[in-house]
Amino acid sequence: MRSRLAPALIANSIVRPFQPQSIRFLSASTVNMSRISDAIKKDHRELEQYYRNILNAKDNDEATRWQNQFTWELARHSIGEELVVYPAFEKQLGQQGKQMADKDRAEHQTVKEELKKFQNLQAGSSDFLPIIKNLMSDLADHIKEEEEQDLPALDGKLSSEDSASMAKSFNRTKAFVPSRSHPSAPDKPPFETVVGLLAAPIDHLADLFRKFPDETVSPNPSTK
Repeated sequence: MRSRLAPALIANSIVRPFQPQSIRFLSASTVNMSRISDAIKKDHRELEQYYRNILNAKDNDEATRWQNQFTWELARHSIGEELVVYPAFEKQLGQQGKQMADKDRAEHQTVKEELKKFQNLQAGSSDFLPIIKNLMSDLADHIKEEEEQDLPALDGKLSSEDSASMAKSFNRTKAFVPSRSHPSAPDKPPFETVVGLLAAPIDHLADLFRKFPDETVSPNPSTK
């Protein structure tokens, strides 16, 4: 009996270190994120869940925690798409891809403007729920079009290897972008890359004073 249990105990001790951030990136690049569309859809589902958590929060403190988590994830997701995915639209899909990318960038700009308003609101204020509901309505339209039209078109042009590589780049890039939305930043490289990398450490310091759900750690973009 001991000889059969020991390997399992040893295995458990090896595969369960308390490193949530590294585990998240490992799963993103190897297991769950086999294609770029999978990586993006996973983010979409997380954002939808954070939105529901905001609406269902039992008090203002919990709502604030999920407000901050939603803000962090949406800012990272948006800039990750702008850095990695939209240039791929343009490269792989020609004029159609350029039109897709331009439209998506414009939609992102609208969402970032709304996100900037939302992240400065106090939970429980009269504008808190109307603003997040309006933001999520715009985001839901963007998500639907992206998942039903844009991503299938891109997937059709990419090999499995190229798509997996893009998924890794998408998730790695998110570790470098600011944790707050910057609507005034340009949406096309190289400007957003520079702005993101320069602003991210400052934003991380600010995030130390902001509340996140207990299980979430905001990565320091300057050290990833």
